[in-house]
Amino acid sequence: MAAGDATVYRSVSTWRQPVPPEASATRGALLDYVAMGVLARGHGRLRVGIDGLTAAGKTSFGDELAGRICRTGRPVLRTSLDDFKRPWRDRHRYDRESGEGYYRNAFDYEAVKNLLLEPAGVNGSGECVLCSIDPLTQADHSNVVTPATPDAVLIVDGVFAFRPDINRYWDFRVWLDIDPELAVRRGVQRDLAGAGQDAEAVHCDRYQAAERVYLVEVDPVSHADIVVDNTRFDEPRIVRERC
Repeated sequence: MAAGDATVYRSVSTWRQPVPPEASATRGALLDYVAMGVLARGHGRLRVGIDGLTAAGKTSFGDELAGRICRTGRPVLRTSLDDFKRPWRDRHRYDRESGEGYYRNAFDYEAVKNLLLEPAGVNGSGECVLCSIDPLTQADHSNVVTPATPDAVLIVDGVFAFRPDINRYWDFRVWLDIDPELAVRRGVQRDLAGAGQDAEAVHCDRYQAAERVYLVEVDPVSHADIVVDNTRFDEPRIVRERC
């Protein structure tokens, strides 16, 4: 897949996940396969959505996929739906702490569409905002524009990426599949330092409860172009792909 490295342009968000370890041969081969599937969609701008349960490994997969694609010479814009949540200062106006409330209210899909997905399309302006509200500092970065060249690939990870609000914008959809109990264990381990003893309750009562609503209402797995079992980081496997 070598063609000369391009650049990965990243969100200015201060929310950062650890850098993924070097991929195993099995994982590397799968990532190369997915990258080829993305690039087969065309030479113009492409928008890739990576969905799955909280702590399914979406951010790591997105970062790894970005690395694979930029090595082919295509520039990549990289961000997360977490960078488009509604500001905490407005949380008194709506519920975003219960499961149902988190699913309905946490994300600003109008900002996702107007600032990111529409500009990143083939016929868009190319003037993309990769972070609206910083999830940690709550700083407004909606005036920070990253230009998308005509051949750029936008990779966005995040829960609820295949919601009807934004599903039609994706040119390629990846669903990372893991068991809900494993998702909670991974998520609690990841967030323990920040959330402390509340981490398990947040994952069970908010995130997992929200995801149950999503799975019933949207059936997001059915929208995916490729479904990857990401239970074992070193040995992911393709479960299904759209013909």
